[in-house]
Amino acid sequence: MTLGQLLKESAAKNSEKKALFFADKSTPYQELYQTIIKVAANLSTLGIQEGDKVGLLLKNSPEFIFTAFALTCLGATAVPINFFLKNEEIAYILSHVGACGLVTQSGFLPEILKAKKQCAELKTIWVTDLVPSTQNRPDIVPFSELLKETSKEIKIVSDPEKTALILYTSGTTGKSKGVMLSHKNLISNALGSIQALGLTKKERFICLLPMFHVFAWTTNVLIPLYLGCPIVIVEAIRPPKPWLKLLSKEKITVFAAVPQIFALLAEQAKGVKKWILKYLFFRTVKFCISGAAPLSKEVQEKFETKFGIPLLEGYGLSETSPVVSANSLDQRKPGSVGRPIPDVKIKIINENEEELKIGEEGEICIQGPNIMQGYYKEEQATKEAFTKDGWFKTGDVGMIDSEGFIFIKDRIKDMIIVKGLKVFSIQVEEALLSHPAVAEAAVVGIPNTEGDETVKAFVVLKENQTLDKSELIKLCQEKLPPYKRPRDIEIRKELPKNALQKILKKELKKIR
Repeated sequence: MTLGQLLKESAAKNSEKKALFFADKSTPYQELYQTIIKVAANLSTLGIQEGDKVGLLLKNSPEFIFTAFALTCLGATAVPINFFLKNEEIAYILSHVGACGLVTQSGFLPEILKAKKQCAELKTIWVTDLVPSTQNRPDIVPFSELLKETSKEIKIVSDPEKTALILYTSGTTGKSKGVMLSHKNLISNALGSIQALGLTKKERFICLLPMFHVFAWTTNVLIPLYLGCPIVIVEAIRPPKPWLKLLSKEKITVFAAVPQIFALLAEQAKGVKKWILKYLFFRTVKFCISGAAPLSKEVQEKFETKFGIPLLEGYGLSETSPVVSANSLDQRKPGSVGRPIPDVKIKIINENEEELKIGEEGEICIQGPNIMQGYYKEEQATKEAFTKDGWFKTGDVGMIDSEGFIFIKDRIKDMIIVKGLKVFSIQVEEALLSHPAVAEAAVVGIPNTEGDETVKAFVVLKENQTLDKSELIKLCQEKLPPYKRPRDIEIRKELPKNALQKILKKELKKIR
C-alpha cells in the first residue's frame, strides 16, 4: 500500500466524515481525497513527475497535507523543511535535494528568495497566501492555481518502496542529513503505533506538532487518516490558550507533544485545582504522548498529578519513521520508553557490535520495516549507520530489562568521558532539574588540557526565581559521585534550541 492508496481507501469508507478542521473550515474525507487528486493532476500538468523533489516550507495547514499526499500519489517526493531555518540552511536543503519546486507562505518569502539564488533547479514557488507585491514574478505562483478544476486523470503510484518523504535531521550534533522514508516505512510505522497504543476509529486528534517533523507526520497525520479519524490542525503553539480550548471543544482523545509543552502546562497550572483543569481542557483526553526528546520523571509526575491524565513516553528517531517503542495505558513502566511496537526488533550491542545480555548497557540497534532507506546522497553516512548484519545503530545508549522495556541512558555523542569514566549527561541534568527553581538544564563535555573532558552545566531558572549556583553545586555533591559533578555551572536566560525545542548541545559546546 502507498499513501495515496491509503487515503483513497479511507475516503471510500469515511466519505462524509470530517477529516480536517482548520480555523473555521472543516473538510470531509471525500473532499480531502478529491482535492489531493486535483493538486496532483495540476502538478503533473506543470511537469512534476515521478522522482521529482518538492519542498514544503509551511506552518501547519491543510495545504501541507494536500501537497505532500499529491506529490506521493505521483511518485514524487515531498521534502518538509523546518520553517525556523534561515536562508543558508534552506538553500543547503533545497540545493542538496535538487528541489524543482517549493510550497510556502508569504511570511517566509524573504528568506526563501535569498536562498533561491543558490538553488539552480528551483523553478517554481507556490505561495498559499500570495501578496500583491510578488505577483509580477513568474516564478512565484498562487497555490490556488493547483486547486483549479482539471480533466486530467492520474494513476496513483502503487509501489510502496518509492521514497515518499525526505526529512532533514535537526542537526543537533552535526551536519543535517536527508532521511529517505518510503511509503512502506511510514505506513508500517503508523500501523504498529496504532496496535501498540490501542487506538481505535473513535479517536479524535489534534496536530500541534510542526508537520515538517516525522513525529507529527506519523502520530498526528497518518494514524488518524488511516483510522478515518478527524485531525484538528493548529498553526501555532504560542499562545497556548486557543488550542487548549480546542482540546475540549473538539473532544480530542489523543494529545501528542514534546516534553517542553507538558512542562509548560504543568508550570502554568500551579494553584489551579485538578478537576478545573481537566474539565476545562482535558475532559475527553484519554492519554497524552511525549516524544522527540527525553521526558524527565519530574515533568511526567507533575503533569499527571496536576491534570490527572496519563502521560506516556515513547522513543523514536527520524530514521525509524519515527516510532520505535512506546508505553501504553495497560503496559507502562516509569523511567522507560516502553516496549518495541509490533514488527520492530531491538538489540543492545557493545563497541565490537556484539549483542549484550538483558540489563547490560550499550548502543540501541533497531531492525524492522520502519527503518529508513538511507541518507540522501550520503552513501558513506548510510553505511556507517548500520551494523555489519544490517541493524540500524541509533547512537543512543540504553538497556532492555527482563520484561522487554527499554531504558535510554544518553546519546553516545552526549556521553562525557572523565578520567576514563563514562558520565551520562541525562543523569547530571536530572540532578539539576530536581531543584525547584530550575526549569531547564543541559550538560556537555568540554575538552581540557588533560586529554579528556570536564563536565559543564547550563541551567535556566523558572520565572521569577533567583538562585546562586553554589546551591546547585551543593545539590550535585549530594546526588552525584565526584567525577560526575559539573566543574562549572552557568545560569542563562535561555538555551539554544531547534524548532521542536530540543536543546542544541553543539552550540553549548562552543561556549567556553
